[in-house]
Amino acid sequence: MGGPDKETLTGSFTAEKNAKIFVAGHRGLVGSAVVRKLLQIGFTNIVLRTHQELDLTRQSDVEAFFAQEKPQFVILSAAKVGGIHANNTYPADFISINLQIQTNVIDAAYRNGVKKLLFLGSSCIYPKFAPQPITEDALLTGPLEPTNEWYAVAKIAGIKMCQAYRLQYGWDAISAMPTNLYGPNDNFHPENSHVLPALIRRFHEAKVSGAKEVVVWGTGSPLREFLHVDDLADAVVFLMEKYSGLSHVNVGSRKEVTIKELAELVKEVVGFEGDLVWDSTKPDGTPRKLMDSSKLAELGWVPKISLRDGLVDTYKWYLENVKL
Repeated sequence: MGGPDKETLTGSFTAEKNAKIFVAGHRGLVGSAVVRKLLQIGFTNIVLRTHQELDLTRQSDVEAFFAQEKPQFVILSAAKVGGIHANNTYPADFISINLQIQTNVIDAAYRNGVKKLLFLGSSCIYPKFAPQPITEDALLTGPLEPTNEWYAVAKIAGIKMCQAYRLQYGWDAISAMPTNLYGPNDNFHPENSHVLPALIRRFHEAKVSGAKEVVVWGTGSPLREFLHVDDLADAVVFLMEKYSGLSHVNVGSRKEVTIKELAELVKEVVGFEGDLVWDSTKPDGTPRKLMDSSKLAELGWVPKISLRDGLVDTYKWYLENVKL
């Protein structure tokens, strides 16, 4: 690469199928998709550790792991995540645990000769009132959404840490910021899940119980963007192969859907035949939240999974794996 702040095409990652790759957080929504993708394209030396086997918040354990295993590549998708209620209830956990995981893994990776690291963040890093669509340079231009600022601050620190190690050491650490994700291994908890898995569960339960209607909060007018997690995994491999630059990179579908359109589509995919009722006395939330993913598109990556196909796939996984 021409210099630590230059964007270049690297192009050696997928040629090294026997290279040792550590996927941190392989049991989560993102990590499990990354592992599936790596196996699918022929990688044979993926290093995985459960939380019980390796606690990433313990610096000495992480250092010992990297010194012993010496992975060549690292995908850092491990994080403490949760919804609004969890973020409000456990702010200390969300900032301290995520800072510990990131700091330990990024530093140990650099010190043990990792060739390239990709850090995964979240769209919540951006200001609450960032101009839409949200470009990468909106970072740190305004106040965060108060309900998840502890998590957001930790993720921003992770981006900045990757940039700092690139600037000081010329080390190839990059960051990717995905939009709202869904797919196999999502959280379908009745209270703690995000909007899309929550809708799948509610329509399914209504179908099974023979309910006449499903009530959804708000007017259905807010616009949201969704990306299937297998598309994100594909983008992760693409970025490991093609991108080396100082800026983090947004990863989105570049398509918006209203919550009403989403609910109607989920209703159809699940096969619920009752009525969909909107409770407009309940809040809508942010009117629009769209990432500007043109930087990634210019590099040559576009998503492949349509929302309908992704929902069919996710509902199939739900039926096979979620116990009611």
